[in-house]
Amino acid sequence: MAILVMIFRKMLKNKWLELSLLFGLVLSVALVSSMPIYTEAILQRMLVKELENYQVSNGAYPLTHRTGIFLTGETPEENGKSAHEVDAYMQSASGKFNLPILQFVKERGTDTFNFVPVDKERVDATVKRNVDIVALDHFEDHVKLVDGKLPAKEPVNGVFEVLVIESALTQLKMVLGNEFVIEDERVKNPITIKPVGVVNSKDEHDLYWNTPLESYGRSFIMNYEAFEKYITDGKDITIRAGFWYFAMEYSRMNMQSIGSFIRTHQQIDNYVSNTFTSQAIKAPALGVISKYLDRQDQLRVMLWSLNVPVMIMLGFYLFMVSNLIIDRQKTEIAVLRSRGASRLQVLGSYVIEGLMLGAVAYAIGPYAGKMLTNMLGASSGFLEFVQRSALIVEVNATAYKYALYAVLFSLVMTLIPALLATRTTIVGHKQQMARMTKMSFWHKYFIDVLLLGIAIYGLQSFKRRMTDLQSLGLDSANFKVDPLLFLVPALFTLGLGLLLLRVYPLFVRLVYFIGRKLWPPSLYSTLIQVGRSSSQYSFLMVFLMITLATGLFSASAARTMNSNTLEKVKYKNGTDVILNVKWENDAPPPMMGGGDDMGAAEEEEPSAQTLPITGPKRVQYTEPPFQLYSELPGVAHAAKVFVKDDAVAQLGKASSKIKLMGVDTDDFGRTAYFKDRLLEHHFYDYLNLISTEPSAVLISRTMAEQMGLKEGDSFNLGWSNVAYKPFTVYGIVDYWPTFNPNPQAPPSGGKKPEPPKLVVGHLSYIQSALALEPYQVWIDLEDEPGAKVTFNEALNAKELPIESFVDTSYELSQAKNDPFQMAINGVMTLGFLISVVISFFGFLLYWVLSLNGRVLQYGILRAVGISFSQLIGMLITEQILTSGAAFLLGAGIGSVTSRLFVPLFQLSFNPTTQVPPFQVMFDPTDSMRLYLIVTIMILIGLCILGYLLSRIKIHQAVKLGED
Repeated sequence: MAILVMIFRKMLKNKWLELSLLFGLVLSVALVSSMPIYTEAILQRMLVKELENYQVSNGAYPLTHRTGIFLTGETPEENGKSAHEVDAYMQSASGKFNLPILQFVKERGTDTFNFVPVDKERVDATVKRNVDIVALDHFEDHVKLVDGKLPAKEPVNGVFEVLVIESALTQLKMVLGNEFVIEDERVKNPITIKPVGVVNSKDEHDLYWNTPLESYGRSFIMNYEAFEKYITDGKDITIRAGFWYFAMEYSRMNMQSIGSFIRTHQQIDNYVSNTFTSQAIKAPALGVISKYLDRQDQLRVMLWSLNVPVMIMLGFYLFMVSNLIIDRQKTEIAVLRSRGASRLQVLGSYVIEGLMLGAVAYAIGPYAGKMLTNMLGASSGFLEFVQRSALIVEVNATAYKYALYAVLFSLVMTLIPALLATRTTIVGHKQQMARMTKMSFWHKYFIDVLLLGIAIYGLQSFKRRMTDLQSLGLDSANFKVDPLLFLVPALFTLGLGLLLLRVYPLFVRLVYFIGRKLWPPSLYSTLIQVGRSSSQYSFLMVFLMITLATGLFSASAARTMNSNTLEKVKYKNGTDVILNVKWENDAPPPMMGGGDDMGAAEEEEPSAQTLPITGPKRVQYTEPPFQLYSELPGVAHAAKVFVKDDAVAQLGKASSKIKLMGVDTDDFGRTAYFKDRLLEHHFYDYLNLISTEPSAVLISRTMAEQMGLKEGDSFNLGWSNVAYKPFTVYGIVDYWPTFNPNPQAPPSGGKKPEPPKLVVGHLSYIQSALALEPYQVWIDLEDEPGAKVTFNEALNAKELPIESFVDTSYELSQAKNDPFQMAINGVMTLGFLISVVISFFGFLLYWVLSLNGRVLQYGILRAVGISFSQLIGMLITEQILTSGAAFLLGAGIGSVTSRLFVPLFQLSFNPTTQVPPFQVMFDPTDSMRLYLIVTIMILIGLCILGYLLSRIKIHQAVKLGED
């Protein structure tokens, strides 16, 4: 008990330091615990997005589970019992999915029977009416009566009332009120059926309808309770099929429910497979989940890797604060050691203290991590936040597990200074106090050189890997986010910062030496203080340097990855909207079969021997009016763009498959998007170059190199069933809107893939000289807000014959909301903000303690005639020589790190699809934000320090009689 009292008294004596240490512990635990929380949340959003995309593309709700069983029992009683057993099993399984069940539907069905009319004079008895009897529970709640009434739950005068859909009346040639009886040798006691109502679904999008209502065109739909009582539990008619259908809320799906869903599916599959010989299970979400699981490990590794620099920063902060606490208590530790206390006993008191603080951090940290996760979800760029749907954030067991790891690691970091301090006796402590120029640990053992060596080796390794991958033309499946891609820059930043700190004291001493006869006393004292006591400032300067360097690197990396992703989408599409319009033609209807052979023949590379045009009659097209699209509201410019992917270029006896693009030069230039500096001259100059000559074309450099063409050369161009015509090369381009010059297929059989080739010519000449075929309508929308909405509304209102629609703004939005982009932006933003907060607290804490520890020194200076304004000047100068220098060095380190390591992020992109080429981006706005935040931090710190200095009664310090 006495030791606890001593620990509490010691903590109260250093309450501000202890609170700062507690703050660092809480922040460390919050950051570490936020990673599994954020990973779960972002992975859930990714899965939900995948399921939403499935629903949009397939028009079906994705998270359903439908089990169908064909019952093969010999008696009705046996099949009825089996159906009830499956009912009970499915009911118990519904709770195992670990998801809200939106619909649970049970369906029964009989064999198909021949039904004959009871009154053959009123109803045509020659019509074959092969119909089954089905029942769905709660069916009446999801349909609306079109005609007639709902059936009774009991037979009326021995007749079973049923419902039908509208198409059944036509197919079965009957009207409501007709009675039909089963005529089948399998049924010993036939029952009579009477359709009394026609129904339609209340809502086509109701999740109840896993099977469309239209599929019951040859079914009598009986009341479920009547079916159960008289057929399932009866002895006359055999139930032959059963269906059990679940619809679950996929927006609540997370990692736990994924495992539960897969396990429950496997359990159901095993149960029905082992029990019934004929069954079928349909779960569309399994395919989506499979793709999702492939990406989750990659995302999880990347999220942890992105936080490596911040974790290093927090470790330094904890070590620094703990070191400051121990420095103030070294005399007490030395006295305890000299009076017989063992190192273990002294260290034990700090262990107890650390455990007490760690327990508080463990309790608070995960919920602080939850708050950080909400901040991450709102990030759309580096230090940019938007209003978007909130992440579903929950503090889970994994978060507490990682929080415990963070507490234990933090405890170790805080105990290192205490462990080192217990080695020193009272004599040794006094000797260390006199040696102000003691070399720091990392400089003594050349940790800075070691870190730089590792980082440079990693840089060279990444560069070699990048060169190899690009030369091989591998696809995106070969590209995984390497965690070292984020660790190596952090090591380089830390190593270069420590190396500069090794040199910086020499620079300060040089400044002192140059002006030692000129400096005023205040500056003279400051230069001596900084030059001789460099080890005192090392932790603080490391903090500030790494903060700014990490911020600049994060800003550049986030900006680069965001910009390249968005530029890729805009280049791939070429404009805001692309419409493929239906053209009237005289093509015969497609033939059934033989498609594979025909497709294979079309994909063959043409040769000189196949150039003579033979084949079926060429399809004649009728061009629709283009003006309808160019005059739609919201349209700034529109252009006709003809694209033929399988055109053929002939030069002598050689020929090659090329992509042909026909444009109107003026309209195309106004409509298309093209990034500057991709070509030697401006995009417009190339269009102007060919504008005066109808047969003039631009060709890609890949075509020029492979076919040996240059400006002024001519070649023939055409395609299947079209006569070849000569064209003249006027220009060669490396890139063009939508054209990807990179090889798309991986090498096979040792053969290097051939890059695509492009020809750009005049649309009018292509139409007149070659053929009139459908072209695309490219649309550039106005920049005004709401132009996109206005355009879409007008397009829908006119009901124009659109076959396909490419929306660039939608694809850009999808790219911005991609979980990988969100993770990079969110984690880099959070990492920088945490670094700033930690650095501010470390900065303020260090200088407040330094100020309090130098009261005697300031008193002596005041006694020898230094004014208060000169003291303030000394404080500002010291700040400039330490904090200011650290920020300048940090800015330089950040710039160097960005230029060296940000280009390596293209390893995370597929080089075969990354067009335009990967480019490192620097936005001055990002740097200005960082410098503004840092400047505000220094100004606030100086104001607080100045205020504290003004409150100190310096004149009393001289009376202490020390020194």
